[in-house]
Amino acid sequence: MQEGSVSYRAQDGIAIITIDRPEKRNALTAAMCDQLSDALARLESGDERVGLLCANGATFCAGADLSAPPEHFWRCVPGVGVTLTKPLIAAVQGPVVGMAVAIMAFCDLCVASEDARFIYPEAKIGLSKGLISALCARVPHKFAMEMMLLGGPISAARAFDVGFVNQLTLPGQQFEAAQEMACTLASSAPLVLAQLKTLVAATLPTSPAETMYRTTALVERVTKSEDAIEGVRSFHEKRRPDFKGV
Repeated sequence: MQEGSVSYRAQDGIAIITIDRPEKRNALTAAMCDQLSDALARLESGDERVGLLCANGATFCAGADLSAPPEHFWRCVPGVGVTLTKPLIAAVQGPVVGMAVAIMAFCDLCVASEDARFIYPEAKIGLSKGLISALCARVPHKFAMEMMLLGGPISAARAFDVGFVNQLTLPGQQFEAAQEMACTLASSAPLVLAQLKTLVAATLPTSPAETMYRTTALVERVTKSEDAIEGVRSFHEKRRPDFKGV
């Protein structure tokens, strides 16, 4: 259990994606980032119509595990490392720290317990991947700068006031409230939801960091594909390649 996990459970058209490493405050390892990326990809390709991202324990997520920081955490960020046309709701409680703030920023909706607090300490630690700059396109500029430069903590009530959080609940009730939201989305027209997400993504300003990571994801899709392996192999074997589109 020390290594942690990210689980995927389908229920009534909802994909419940759970971060599970409570004894380490749900700090994300490289393996957990890979599992989160896989879970989001499964949501996109599967029958579930909406995702609900939650976590076990008193802390939503303490960010990256600094004893072994994930090198490519951006791969598990929805809409950046993983294409996601389906709605994703975050249900958060307690501390939401570092890269967890960035992940939450890219979720479509957020329900927060009143005890949630948002902390972005990278300027104090001396480490940042730059993706948090996308926050400026999602909340008022001065609030985003305060979050990034001063690091917080920002209370759930303040996050709600500026629109970073959609709904506040009493402690322990955030999952049920997010589940109600997810049920509404699961019964809505999926094509319309996907269309609106696509149009909003095209409307929002895009940070250079987002562009870099999205471009990297596109390039890696080709360079790490079976077709790429087949192309090189067929060249050396002096035959026509048999491409499969995967």
